[in-house]
Order: sequence, then structure tokens, then C-alpha cells
Amino acid sequence: MTHSTQSLALSNHQLAMAISNPGALGTIEAYISAVNRLPMLTHEQELALGKRLRDESDLDAARQLITSHLRLVVSIARQYLGYGLAHADLIQEGNVGLMKAVKRFDPERGVRLVSFAVHWIKAEIHEYIVRNWRLVKVATTKAQRKLFFNLRRMRPDGQTLDPEQVSSIARELNVRPEDVSEMEVRMSGREMALEAPGDDDDSYAPISYLSDEGHQEPSRVLERRALDSLQGSGLTDAIESLDARSRRIVQARWLQDDGGATLHDLAAEFGVSAERIRQIETAAFKKLRLALAA
Repeated sequence: MTHSTQSLALSNHQLAMAISNPGALGTIEAYISAVNRLPMLTHEQELALGKRLRDESDLDAARQLITSHLRLVVSIARQYLGYGLAHADLIQEGNVGLMKAVKRFDPERGVRLVSFAVHWIKAEIHEYIVRNWRLVKVATTKAQRKLFFNLRRMRPDGQTLDPEQVSSIARELNVRPEDVSEMEVRMSGREMALEAPGDDDDSYAPISYLSDEGHQEPSRVLERRALDSLQGSGLTDAIESLDARSRRIVQARWLQDDGGATLHDLAAEFGVSAERIRQIETAAFKKLRLALAA
């Protein structure tokens, strides 16, 4: 057994767990340290392993291709830490992208796996960020996603954009100026704590609804049944209790199959600012929560 093969084999069990859960080695620092110690493949080794995987469906060859590129995922995931998501989670999603790249890798195309894998790793991380960003509808179209992942970099010192800067960014990214303004408002919203402060049992915080959907503890089953009821007639009654303008905003923004209206669309409709629409929307959600809790 060569030194390189031995180094991979020694960590085989731990790495199998760590690929799907980077925290399995104890801390994210331990994981990063472990993958950085893994030997890198030469071009000839990569070609040989790629052919074994393609021609023989050799899973050991796939493992070696994946583990030798785990450090690449760590490096790419680090670039997305500014979105408020855990480094370990970003790495985990990037590893999924790496595995997809290895599965599709053709060693005879003349492209190194590292170059081919970058696209798949970033794509998987992008999808994860979009799914988990605190404002779920922040990016739904291709243009919005491009804007979402570039606006943070293009905003000067994180300051509010003036009309000229909005127009400049819109031209550079080939999107509408109103899309730039809309995305800026969404990305500038205040952060929300996962758990409510103190021990107030009546408080409402994300921890109350960001739970494991597959968990079937009896108390959770009862809660699910109650929630199903609220989402039916209870939610309809709560929405009907809002004033006409608030009801229109909530329905237009969140209850449409086509993605819903933007803040600026509704601002134009009611003749107010986009920020005012956001304030009305926030107040409407507070009223809905009170109505549903009654």
C-alpha cells in the first residue's frame, strides 16, 4: 500500500461521515484540518481513477476523487460566510455538489476535475443559500439570483444606493433598476434572532416553526393537526380580519402562484414608498399572528 493510499484509508470511516456531516469530526476546525492533510492527486492518478469510475463504476475510485478535493469545497464555502449561514452547512452542501461533479466527470475531455467541480460546488451552495436565506423569496428568477449573489459585493461599503448607483448596477448585471432597489431593501432588512429573548412562552420566533418536518413525536403530531386547521379556515378568517390595504398587500406578496408582487409594484399601486409597504406588511403579519393565536 502506498503512502497516499494509506493516508486515505486511515481516515476512511471518519471521512465517510464527515462528507455528509462536516461536524462529525468534532469541530469544523478539526474537519478542515483533516481534509487539508489528505494527499492531492496527480493528473495521471486522477485520469486513472476517473476511468475506473466511468468504465467499472468503481466506488473506491469515486471516494478517492471526492476526498482529494474536499479542501476545494472548504475554500469555496468560505467565500459565502457573509450570508449568515454556518460554515459547516455550506461545506456540507458544497460536498454534495462535488459528488455530483465526480459522478459526471469524464477524464478524457482534457479538463481537470478541480475546474469541472467548481461549477457544481458553487451551484449547490447557491441553491442552499437561496433556500435558507431569512427572506425566502429573495431570489426566484435567474436574474434575481445573479443580483442576489453580486449586490453585496457591488454596494459601496454597504451603504444605501443612490439612483445613479442603482442604474449602474442594473446595466452591469443586465437587470431592471427596480429589481436592484427591491433586492437592496430585502438584503438591508434587520436580522432576526432564532430564539425569542427571555422565557416568554407566548413570544413568536423562528425557532417556533423551523423544526424537523419528519419528527413524529406525539406532541408534534397534535401541533401539526392544529397547524393544519389554522392554515385552512383559521388563516382565511385571519386574513379577512385585516383592513383592505393590508389584506391586498399580504395576498399580492405571499399568496400568489406566480411569485407575487414586489414592494415597488405595490408602492406604485398605493402611491407610497416601498419602505412604507414593508412596514404595512410587517404590521399585517403581527395582526395575523394575534388572530391565529386567539
